[in-house]
Amino acid sequence: MAANILKLAADNIRILAAEGVQKANSGHPGMPMGCADYAFTLWFKYMKHNPQNTEWIGRDRFVLSAGHGSMLIYSLLHLFEYGLTMDDLKSFRQWGSKTPGHPEFGHTRGVEVTTGPLGSGLASAVGMAIAAKNFAARTGLDKTDLLKDQKIWVISGDGCLMEGCSHEAASLAGHLKLDNIILFYDSNKITIEGATSLACSDDAAKRFDSYGWRVIHVDNANDTVQIEKGIQQALAADGRPTIIIGKTEIAFGAPTKHGKNSAHGEPLGEAEVSALKKVFGFPEESFYVNPEVKAAISVRIKELSGINAQWDAKFNKFMEENPESAKLCAAMIHKAIPANILEELLKAVPTDKADASRATGGKALQAASKLIPALIGGAADLAPSTKTNIIGESDFSPANYAAKNLHFGIREFGMGLALNGMALYGTTIPYGSTFLVFSDYIKPAIRLACVQNLHVIYIFTHDSIYVGEDGPTHQPIEQLAMMRSIPGMTVLRPAEARETAHCYDTALRLKSPCAIVLTRQTLEPIIEELAGNINTNKGAYILKDDPAYDIIIIATGSEVGLAMKSAELLDSQGIKARIVSMPSRELFLKQEPSYRESVIPSSFKKKVSIEVGTTFGWAEFVGIEGLSIGIDTFGASAPYKILEEKFGFTKESVTARIKKHFNM
Repeated sequence: MAANILKLAADNIRILAAEGVQKANSGHPGMPMGCADYAFTLWFKYMKHNPQNTEWIGRDRFVLSAGHGSMLIYSLLHLFEYGLTMDDLKSFRQWGSKTPGHPEFGHTRGVEVTTGPLGSGLASAVGMAIAAKNFAARTGLDKTDLLKDQKIWVISGDGCLMEGCSHEAASLAGHLKLDNIILFYDSNKITIEGATSLACSDDAAKRFDSYGWRVIHVDNANDTVQIEKGIQQALAADGRPTIIIGKTEIAFGAPTKHGKNSAHGEPLGEAEVSALKKVFGFPEESFYVNPEVKAAISVRIKELSGINAQWDAKFNKFMEENPESAKLCAAMIHKAIPANILEELLKAVPTDKADASRATGGKALQAASKLIPALIGGAADLAPSTKTNIIGESDFSPANYAAKNLHFGIREFGMGLALNGMALYGTTIPYGSTFLVFSDYIKPAIRLACVQNLHVIYIFTHDSIYVGEDGPTHQPIEQLAMMRSIPGMTVLRPAEARETAHCYDTALRLKSPCAIVLTRQTLEPIIEELAGNINTNKGAYILKDDPAYDIIIIATGSEVGLAMKSAELLDSQGIKARIVSMPSRELFLKQEPSYRESVIPSSFKKKVSIEVGTTFGWAEFVGIEGLSIGIDTFGASAPYKILEEKFGFTKESVTARIKKHFNM
């Protein structure tokens, strides 16, 4: 009976997937048809999940890294009563539907991660596995059977494994011995252009073996008997992450299109779908679900609900018997932030001397880490430079999964995607750091964090040409504009120590993706009498004012100090200035128009922006008659004081440009 249901349900999924794509006249039918046997067997017999409780912390996670095959997960979510109706399946890829072209976290109940860009789901799953290990180890739940066997299940295809991020992620997972991740590689050897042999001749088994993964082969992954053997073997953890290399046939069952690249990214055609139903003995009725399949799944859903209830009872008992663990669990799950966090951050940063904002940022991070259990992260091999290693904490490793210092290695893209997975697991506020110029390597991960509205913090240091002798390859110019252009992203560039503390407070409270951008060179602190004006939550504020101002100077980061010095020089020449510090353009633009007008009046024409980076986007704030002082070329290799002079970022040069531009 069980074997019959597995086959019958898999065939039903194949038909639903083909029909959904056909009705939309758009999509990818081949992958879900080839993977249906494995996916249904997993969901029906082995995966811990509860359609009635998608927030169950003890559930397994399922990641469809090959997100183009979204009709696979939508069919499963419908069959397992996650709230997707048959009308939702019929509305595949249509405006306002719950079944968009690629799975979206937060949009469709039961989808654990937004996937589509190939390989990104696999890399995010590695982050989930890291967060799961850390949560269990820190709370003591790893000593119980509550989370000991929790798994992160992933389906990837040939495309995922060709993408470079899969290498970064798999290498890290193998090094960390994340035995809670099980990857099913849907090896159908077909891509859009044709056979994978057109561009790839990798030996996946040897590749993953070299990473330190356990490799399991399923020679026919359209045979549920072989699939079950593979899953059972994978569940017997041996201290390594596991890859099941399953040989499938794309569009399995399609009479004329099985095994062909034409089935990858286009509808099969009405005639082929009709013939497919005949092959599997299904009626011509559209979007049909076999009653036997439905009945069997209904029974299984009740069993899963019972498993969840038993787990909850054990979990509650553990919490009662272990009050310290209970307190830590609550703090991590709710991502608790103390009400006085800003006060504590300000205590941590030195305000009586010049210091690099990367250094003051490091001190703020130390304080935040002690006060916020959920805060965990690391760097892409640059912690000594980015000042992001937590003093007194050990390193996350197979010997100590409870540690809070993560070493991502020189894997910026993999780090960014892992941070997303850590946030998605639900018990961490993850941060990752590197030099600002390498945000280019992370950008696709940042975009996905914004698409999913995840609370991820990026700490980018060495934020300008003042990197100095390393030259233009390491001197960011356009990276601030790049990040600011991403919908939902917040960029915070503090001017000195106090602003840095305020920016950390803002980043921790935002609950959405943000970057804190910090300097290599030292910055003078804002004088005591002006410190009370700081308000990073508004994005921009008047730092220093003169009621009779002749000009408004807007600056960010290290250029706030330059603006202040330039204002003093202008004042000596009879020109009064209002100084506006703008640590975040995005937050400023979210304020009420009345506040924005009070800081930067639109009717006032003599406005200047100063930022050591591209001037792109600054016209929005200074207007077409205003002046944007920046750099619209690449940098150069020289000591930073020389660069400051050559690129015109001295008070003398800034003052001269202002006077010339406004004929003052």
